[in-house]
Amino acid sequence: MHSTRRLLLFQFVAAALLLAGCASEPQGIQQARITTAAAIRTEPPGDYYIGRRYFKPMYKFWGYVRRPGQPWSTSQLVMLNEKQKLAPDRVHANFGSDNNYEYKLHGKFSGDKVYEPASNGIYPEFVLNGYELISTNPPPIFRSQVSGRAQAGTRSTTIERPE
Repeated sequence: MHSTRRLLLFQFVAAALLLAGCASEPQGIQQARITTAAAIRTEPPGDYYIGRRYFKPMYKFWGYVRRPGQPWSTSQLVMLNEKQKLAPDRVHANFGSDNNYEYKLHGKFSGDKVYEPASNGIYPEFVLNGYELISTNPPPIFRSQVSGRAQAGTRSTTIERPE
């Protein structure tokens, strides 16, 4: 009986420590998801896209693009075709200065795929016709933005996915 109580006490303490260790980060992530979902619900439907600039110095992709009203988890990392309109940071010749900015994008997916050598990845091509700045400080969509500490996702060679 004594060993059974000790085992139950050990299991209780282990469970409490596990839950306490998990409570702080998921709560922040959960709040970020709630904030982001609320912002997405207010987006009017239409013939446009929402883009989040995702600048990584070694890579040539532009960022993540999704349909209005859709969660970031449905977004695609794209290569930008700038033959009709230059990307915002390229207009000012200040590459990557708009990292994490959110835009209303006008354009379309061409249906073509583009090879990006640094990541050895193939990404859909988005033909940019125009853009409007939505926010320079939008709600976080990456786990590393929520945790408040440097993680693998913030290294220059790691490509994060929105959650």
